[in-house]
Amino acid sequence: MKYFEDIAVGDVWDLGARAVDAREIVAFASQYDPQPFHTDGAAAESSFFGGLIASGWHTNAMVMGLLADFIKLRGLVSMGAPGIDRCRWLVPVRPGDVLSGRATVMAARLSASRPMGLITLRTEVFNQLNAKVVQLDGVGMYGLRPAMDVAP
Repeated sequence: MKYFEDIAVGDVWDLGARAVDAREIVAFASQYDPQPFHTDGAAAESSFFGGLIASGWHTNAMVMGLLADFIKLRGLVSMGAPGIDRCRWLVPVRPGDVLSGRATVMAARLSASRPMGLITLRTEVFNQLNAKVVQLDGVGMYGLRPAMDVAP
């Protein structure tokens, strides 16, 4: 297990990569963001975007999947998050894109009110052309290393 104390400001986490396909773009948007440029390829062609694009919320969900996989793989003691402070969708995500991400630890501090550490992360995700598609700045909560029993 890796705890708050094992995370340092300046650490960069390689979140890996994942491909995006049209079926998942349409499925997500059909349920959560049913705008024609997310759900209908033909309508999307004549839109401002010139083709089908993923909802920004879908993009965020894909980022969360990459981050959650990293947290599990590394054995980090995540306790969730109180929210995202900033989100910018910079380049549309399209079918066939391969997204890769990194998260940089910008700040770390102990919680003043609860037994946990708070980590400020800047998460950036890029497409296969190295264009940044999204940047998220937010805080995550991480468990503290358990106190060791000390024999007298």
